[in-house]
Parts: sequence; C-alpha cells; structure tokens
Amino acid sequence: MKIRRFFGKDMREALSQVKAELGSEAVIMSNRKVADGIELVAAYDKEPEGQFAVKKPVQQAAAKPAQQKTTPSLSEIIGDDGPDSLKALLEKQHGGNKPQAKGYEDAPRPVGGNPQHANDIASHLDFSDAFIDDVEEQQTANEFPAHQAAGIEDVPQVPSAELSQIKEELASLRNVLQHQVADLMEAKQRRQQPVHHYLIQRLTDMGLSPALASQLISYTPSHYNERDAWVYLLNLLANRINTTGNDILSEQGAVALVGPTGTGKTTTVAKLAARYAQKYGADSVAMITIDTYRIAAFEQLATYGKIIGCTVRKAQSSEELADLLFQLRHKRLVLIDTAGFSQRDSRLIKQIQQFDNGQMQSVKKYLVAQANTQYPALQRIIEAYDGIELSGCIFTKLDECYSLGEVLSAAVEYQLPVSYVTDGQKVPEDIKVAEAKSLVSAAAKLYKKYGLNHTSTNNVIRTARAV
Repeated sequence: MKIRRFFGKDMREALSQVKAELGSEAVIMSNRKVADGIELVAAYDKEPEGQFAVKKPVQQAAAKPAQQKTTPSLSEIIGDDGPDSLKALLEKQHGGNKPQAKGYEDAPRPVGGNPQHANDIASHLDFSDAFIDDVEEQQTANEFPAHQAAGIEDVPQVPSAELSQIKEELASLRNVLQHQVADLMEAKQRRQQPVHHYLIQRLTDMGLSPALASQLISYTPSHYNERDAWVYLLNLLANRINTTGNDILSEQGAVALVGPTGTGKTTTVAKLAARYAQKYGADSVAMITIDTYRIAAFEQLATYGKIIGCTVRKAQSSEELADLLFQLRHKRLVLIDTAGFSQRDSRLIKQIQQFDNGQMQSVKKYLVAQANTQYPALQRIIEAYDGIELSGCIFTKLDECYSLGEVLSAAVEYQLPVSYVTDGQKVPEDIKVAEAKSLVSAAAKLYKKYGLNHTSTNNVIRTARAV
C-alpha cells in the first residue's frame, strides 16, 4: 500500500485532487485542517488510474462482482448512498454511542498504521456535498470559541508604562501632522494673498495675538495696497479698544485697585489722589490700605498722604474696612490700596472676597497691570479676577515697554475697558487718561523702533561659544 498527501483550500478541492490523481479506488486514511486549508491522506494498492494508467473499460468495471468490494470506492463516497449527517455516520461507526464532534481534527485516524483499520474508517465516511457542508459548518462553530479564547489568553498584556509611551508617541505624531498641515495652509494663503500674510506677520511682531491679527485682517479690503491696509488695520484696532475716560476722577464713591505684585498700585493710588486733590481739594479725597503683608506699605502711603494733605487709614479685616468706609462716607472719593499677590496665590481670592461680604458700600474694582507683561501672564491675571466685576484696568510702566501689542490684545479679547496709563514715577504728573488712538500709535512707534528688522539689534554669536 502506498500513501500520499493532498492539500486543498476546502474538502471538495482536496477530494477532487485525490480522485484525479489516484482514481476512484483510493482510500481516505485521515483528514485534518491546516493553515492553508485541508490536508487529506489517501492510500492506494496499485498505480493510480487517473493520471498514470489507462482507464479500464466500463464493461470490465461492471463485470466485477459486487460482493468482492469490501472497501467503498471514492465514487460511492461522493455519491448519495451514505448517511446524510455526521451524527448518523459516527453512530454507525461506534455502534450508536454519541461522540463529541469537533470538526476534521477530531475525526477517527488510523492507529499503528493498520490498513484494515483505515479501510474500516474510510468505509464509514461520507464525503457527499451535504456531509462536507455539515462538517465545515460544525468545525467553524466549534473552533471559533476555542480560537477566540486562545487569542485572548495568548495575547500578552501590555504594561501601563508602555501604553503611556505609545500614547505619547501618537500625540507627538498628531502634533507634527497638525503643524505640517498648518504650514501647508499658511503657504497656500501666502501664495494667494501675499499682502495679507505680510500684514499678519507685522501685527504679530507688534505684539498682537495671532487670533486677533487674523480677525483684523479678515475685515481689510483686498484691493488695498500695503500702506493703506496698514493704516486701515491700526484704525480698526483703535476702534476695538474700549476706554472709560476720566471716570475715577470725575465720579464719587469708593475705588479699589487690585492686581499682582510689583505693578505699582500704591504709586497709582497716590497719583490719582493727588490729581483729585488738585481738582476738588485735599479734604475731598481719602486713602485706605489693606496691604498688611508688605513691609512699610502703610508708611509709604502715609508719606504720600502728608504730601497731598489727605486722610490715610489702614484696615486689617473686612469689618475694619467697612467701618472706615462708613466713617469716610462724607469724602467724595475713597481710594483703596490692596496687597499684591500672584494670580496663583489663594490669599488673592480671600482678599477679593472682602469687597463682597455685604457689610459695606459698593466698591468699584480696577485691575492694575504692567504694560510689559507677557501675553500668557496677562491672560492668567485677568482670569484670576474673573470672579469679580472689573470696572476697568490701568496699564502701568509704559516707559519700560518695548511692545504694547500684548496688553492691547488682552484688553480687546477680554473686553476689558482701559481707564488710565502711567509712564513714570512722578506724582502726579506721570498718569494719563487712556485714549485708544494714542495707545495704538504708541504701539506702532515701538514696533517701528524695536520690532523691524532694520531697527532691531542683531548680535553675532560665535558658533563655538554658542555650543
């Protein structure tokens, strides 16, 4: 007996190969599922008829006695004479015992190479079309859960550190792609509207935020040349800035100046008090400090009070502040100097809450910020005072600035009115009422003086020293 192996993508193809190569007298020894399909092991006692021998006449095949066929031929196997289902076939093989059918891999196989046993097995196998379909469906249904469970068990669990690293790499790739897409869009806009791109670059160099610069450019007529468009943008920016005028010095009530450390709140309070005393008299104005953290804060304000000739008081709690405001209710203007805290300091919130405890008269709050502050810092400062109602802002230290676009962007984007600007330490000379056109003109002059390429100082750095 000779044994050969055949491979096919399914059972029909494998059986067709057996029949074509070995003929109808071949015996199927075993079958199993492999990676590429089905593997059949077939045996034959003589040379195959399908490819190597001449077919016998039909008369000789018909003349053979039927009783001599102990092993069914492949034609009978493929025919419709066998059992109609796998269950009936296996019951016939094991004498009615119900087996566990699990597909081709669990089918009976020859043991010890006994040909007679293989012939007995082959005699009970029915490879008709219905049988092949039943076996394939049952094998798929039985093997899929096992495959799925094996897949779940075999997949290694990725550590959380590696997952975090993968997430970081994906985020980095996303940022790179977004940057590249933004560059492509910018290059496209630069080709289509070169004047607008040039003006956006000038506005951002002047200190304006990219969002505000793009917004202003969108309103610029496309037929303007570079000079006319630049003048148009400056006028448009001036129209966007809201100012309050000389409201503090022309009205009555209580005004508190709030802001972070080092912005010049105490000096600004003294300047406003001196201006008010010049207009209405020293008896019409008073100053109160609640800055109990800075050394000699009260003494500094008291010195200004002696020079101006106005009343100066100190409050260490909200109750004392309410009492002092009641005592000084006959004054036309009461200026309150607050302690300076970082926008990240929790004491800032406690100090702000003193003005809204319901025990005192209404107090207007004005934010004091340095004009040379970075734009992100200005954003955080304004957001820190988001819980209170700000009547306006005062920009200080304009004489120390190299750019004014940052404070103008913050005032426009947060819709914060600008009341006053200061540009020196002199009391009361170095304080002015804010005007939108004057601020924009000053910003343009600073950009022309320090921001342009031909006016900025470019220091040559040696490569070796830089390394």
